[in-house]
Amino acid sequence: MLTISAQPQTVALFVSDLHLSPSCPKTTQAFFEFLRTRAAQAQRLYLLGDIFEAWAGDDDLSAPFNQSVVQAIRAAVESGVQVFWISGNRDVLVGQAFAQATGCTLLPDLCVVDLANKRIVIAHGDAQCTHDHAYMAFRAKTHHPIWQKLFLTLPLSLRQWIIGKLRKNSARTKQTKSQMMMDVNQAAIDAIFDSTGASVMIHGHTHQPQRHDSADGKRSRYVLPDWDCETKPERGGWVTLYADGSLRRFDIQGRIVTTYPQQHFPAGTR
Repeated sequence: MLTISAQPQTVALFVSDLHLSPSCPKTTQAFFEFLRTRAAQAQRLYLLGDIFEAWAGDDDLSAPFNQSVVQAIRAAVESGVQVFWISGNRDVLVGQAFAQATGCTLLPDLCVVDLANKRIVIAHGDAQCTHDHAYMAFRAKTHHPIWQKLFLTLPLSLRQWIIGKLRKNSARTKQTKSQMMMDVNQAAIDAIFDSTGASVMIHGHTHQPQRHDSADGKRSRYVLPDWDCETKPERGGWVTLYADGSLRRFDIQGRIVTTYPQQHFPAGTR
């Protein structure tokens, strides 16, 4: 007698670090296709930061490229998918106007969700790179509400110029930083697991896709890949949570990743 096991229901998808911009049309189209196909099969979609290469403020919503992304996310929401957003270091200025336009729900960086009988903590990941003291000081400044309020009073064109200059300076600085400095601090990760009681953590930012299991097998940390379809080989992907509590990572082609090699992308790409 043939027994066929049905695929468990898809509860949630987790994605980060697309770095969408007009200069990356293939990556953008891959994301739109992902929203139309993969995301449409899920109850929830979590976008965990750096979805945009840069975001100068919600008053830039009317730009044609930004509108195309907003409309694609909105279509996913209107199809019945709940979309949740955690800002990354590149799109920290995403605000309520963006949320209203897309229909997504903004979440704080470092958020605990209980899904499929699992307690999962989600984050962008940059706040846990505590080895990099200079970056942590910069992050504290740019995440401060007063700094953001003052910065958003500047003309949009000036904000875009400043952000572009900061990105160029950051790229040069990263070339001098060690891989350890660019990665998360394990002590910071352990502290999050201890304080939240989570058994799973999912984050992006480091561009080092991997699953890290604790020695006792009770905790797992999934690092999401960045997306780049402009060069070969293409890279990207997502993590899927199923109704039975299982988690699987998929590559940009939608193939299950069954092995987790110690793969590191060049410093300076995050």
